[in-house]
Amino acid sequence: MSSSPSSSSSPPPTSGDSPPSNLPLKKIPGDYGLPFLGPIRDRYDYFYNQGKDEFFQSRIKKYNSTIFRTNMPPGPFNARNPKVIAVLDAVSFPVLFDTTKVEKKNVLDGTFFPSTAFTGGHRVCAYLDPSEPNHAVFKGWFLSLLAARHNKFIPLFQNSLSHLFANVEAELSKNGKADFNMLSDDTSFSFMFTLFCDRSPSDTKIGSDGSNLFTQWLFFQLAPLITLGLKYLPNFLEDFSLHTFPLPFFPVKSAYKRLYDGFYISTSKILEEAEKLGIQRDEACHNLVFMAGFNAYGGMKTLFPALIKWVATAGKSLHRRLANEIRTVVESSEGGVTFSALDKMSLLKSVVYEAMRIEPPVPFQYGKAKVDMVVHSHDAAYEIKKGEMIFGYQPFATKDGRVFENPEEFVGDRFVGDGEKLLKYVYWSNGRETDEPTAENKQCPAKDVVVLLARVLLVEFFLRYDTLAAEVGTLLLGSSVTITSLTKAESTG
Repeated sequence: MSSSPSSSSSPPPTSGDSPPSNLPLKKIPGDYGLPFLGPIRDRYDYFYNQGKDEFFQSRIKKYNSTIFRTNMPPGPFNARNPKVIAVLDAVSFPVLFDTTKVEKKNVLDGTFFPSTAFTGGHRVCAYLDPSEPNHAVFKGWFLSLLAARHNKFIPLFQNSLSHLFANVEAELSKNGKADFNMLSDDTSFSFMFTLFCDRSPSDTKIGSDGSNLFTQWLFFQLAPLITLGLKYLPNFLEDFSLHTFPLPFFPVKSAYKRLYDGFYISTSKILEEAEKLGIQRDEACHNLVFMAGFNAYGGMKTLFPALIKWVATAGKSLHRRLANEIRTVVESSEGGVTFSALDKMSLLKSVVYEAMRIEPPVPFQYGKAKVDMVVHSHDAAYEIKKGEMIFGYQPFATKDGRVFENPEEFVGDRFVGDGEKLLKYVYWSNGRETDEPTAENKQCPAKDVVVLLARVLLVEFFLRYDTLAAEVGTLLLGSSVTITSLTKAESTG
């Protein structure tokens, strides 16, 4: 259903990926239903009746539009206002990166905002809009912390991966299979903690419980966005328990205190740097724990299993090509696995980007319109009013069939050669892959580190093994991977 353009003397600004200027201006389709009942209906469709992908796909088909109005969970009583405008194509999605047009205040988790009790009473950087004074201070601090540890990334992660693969082999030998997620979680936490704290978590009061402590803490914050998928638990009971009211902080208070104390005691020099920037020591530590736990550990918790899943299921042909490229480059490289060596591995880089495209570690993006604007899809233009919430489901934007050929298929060499031009449509980091994080934007400060670690994971894997087989499934917020066999490279015995 179309409508006429705004009659104001100057039209609202446009946003999108340079679409044709002559697209028709249409009314945004969709509705929110009856107060209270509409959001409950959409929540049941999203979690139980349809599931995430079908929830969005059915509405795209119903409205013949990738931009439409709907309610997003959790709704009553977790979220005061569940109404959103969904943007589900590669052209409209980038409006969510433009902080001159959208506000990112308290929207990290969507239409609800977890209690600040989970972060020591502070609104940490991830919940701040760049217009807020503290945002640039904290983001700049994060970027400087990462830059100072630049030379540690590869050797420290290689050491962590040696332990990971040894544990995988031990589990395979003992049980005939290995739970990659559990072992990867432990490795990710240990690496991340050691990177910032210069000591192993086992040398602190955290001990060997770090990944479990963070997982508990994450669950209580993100419960409104998940379903347990338990067949014996009636839907209405789970919905009431997880989605209707915020889960309290007190069950994970002791877990968080162990994490906080472990970081606080181990990062005195880092916290001193924060104090020089005018950040109070306590607030700095809560921000560091959030970045390390929610952003870094939470991201690796979903990314690494997804990466192994897609590589495992891609088959032996891709495995042979990856192994050949990796071993050839490493053998001819002075210093072995280095930044420059990794940069020469074009297939490896493409495989990592393809995994991030097809299964982004963070599937959702939100932003509240700061101004009246016009957003484009491939086929039409739609006016969004100031104050309306915009929502993007990233897997639909990064699997846009108008941009990517065979978008649902994992194509390992998709981004090789001319395919590199498509990297601007890979959005996993709250920005384009071709953009860089700054203190003034909301792109992941560790964007380049995450890509690096994913590459090193595959390099170290294929230096040891020729191929693998795995059983894959789904977990609360990502993929599950159980490795069932590994074939060692001949040179490794």
